[in-house]
Amino acid sequence: MKLENVLRDLNCEIVRRGGSDEITGVVIDSRRAVEGCLYVCIRGLRVDGHKFIEEAFLAGAAAVLVDREQSAYPEGMTVIKTDHCRKALCVAASNFYGRPADSLRISGVTGTNGKTSTTYFLETILSSAGFATGLIGTLGTRVADKIVDVPVETVTTPDTLELMQILARMKELGASDVVMEVSSHALSLFKVDGINFEVGIFTNLSRDHMDFHGTMENYRDAKAKLFTLSKNCVLNADDPAAEFMKRKKNKNYITYGLYNDCDLKAVKIENLPDGSSFEVEIDGEAEYFFLPAKGRFNIYNCLAAIGAALALNVPVDVIRKGVSEIRGIPGRIESVPNKINAHVIVDYAHSPDGLVNIINAVREFTKGRLITLFGCGGEKDKGKRSIMGRVAGELSDFCILTTDNPRSESPEEIIRQIVAGITDSNCPFAVHTDRKEAIIAGVEMLKAEDALIIAGKGHEHYQHVNGEYIPFDDVEIASGALQKRAAS
Repeated sequence: MKLENVLRDLNCEIVRRGGSDEITGVVIDSRRAVEGCLYVCIRGLRVDGHKFIEEAFLAGAAAVLVDREQSAYPEGMTVIKTDHCRKALCVAASNFYGRPADSLRISGVTGTNGKTSTTYFLETILSSAGFATGLIGTLGTRVADKIVDVPVETVTTPDTLELMQILARMKELGASDVVMEVSSHALSLFKVDGINFEVGIFTNLSRDHMDFHGTMENYRDAKAKLFTLSKNCVLNADDPAAEFMKRKKNKNYITYGLYNDCDLKAVKIENLPDGSSFEVEIDGEAEYFFLPAKGRFNIYNCLAAIGAALALNVPVDVIRKGVSEIRGIPGRIESVPNKINAHVIVDYAHSPDGLVNIINAVREFTKGRLITLFGCGGEKDKGKRSIMGRVAGELSDFCILTTDNPRSESPEEIIRQIVAGITDSNCPFAVHTDRKEAIIAGVEMLKAEDALIIAGKGHEHYQHVNGEYIPFDDVEIASGALQKRAAS
């Protein structure tokens, strides 16, 4: 692609011409530079890409995009100056991959909890309506049952180059719609600035990622950016932050909830053996929905998906059919089959609100004791550890504290910080630093009609310890322990 086409609509100045005008790729990592590519200098959280211009040139880069003046550049390299390389990357990447977002209806979901479930629910509804729908998020990228084979560094919201490549591939696979998780990190780092979202969805806001954002206000502001990029907005009216999000869009928003006044309010909620049912008034008519998932937080996620589908002009009867076809999501209130007549649930909950939601949901169908097993990730927001200990203790009959992904931190120190919160609740608890031992101990405690929640890792198939990703699967460990328990 010609350099001028890569730079289309980009606020920049060509300081010096040197290399080929035919650009073969766009990269932000000098180690991935290839002959004829454009190297974009990103100032990261730890490394400044401007330091590696020479390496990129030696690897074949024909041009470099900078936002900071250098004293010298390699001879024969085209130099382009812009105000902000991260923002410029969105435009350049979009141009290089043929502006794929322009020909797709893209719905983005942001919030502390519920992003993955909401994207799955909306994807199911749109697929049921006959739309070829792509899905981007924590559990991977695909169009229908076709995996999009673009490697990603960040799973929730891919980096800009990866994202544009994924969207281009989805377009090739015939997608008309895309539903994606949009993290606060991605919004802060301008990863999605090159996308005009047809619908932006806000699920909720609670404490998380303080290690990155610093304050709840910064975290909220990052989430709110999605609604400046969205044509239509769907907002959880029961969350106090909804009013702030609403101010980002003067019109074209739909609100949903269970308690406050809103456009889509779930009433006549019933817990059923195989899911939940509720009614919502739409265009003056009471519409009945059956959702094959339990828990009020899943009703919230479903309402968000219904609101988005309405904004996308999907008929109500088609939405109803799509909701009834929703199936379980790996690691989201995932039930582990067993023969001891107990509930064993694996869930990704890893924030205070996430724990509250899953414990309350499981409590609704548990007749016996409720045991909560969890830990906290290392190198992440330390302030939430004691909070998670307190809320788990307040809502559970017994807690088992263990490791999550300790990374480079001491597992014992992480658990000590959780204990500081759980002791405020007077809930009895046990500590098992080894997560496998913790799960086995939890299973051994179970009696008929008890429930064991194994929280924090959900779909993950590893533990991140001191730079290593060690194979580990909560469902697999729990299944093995349950089989052994049943045979004894």
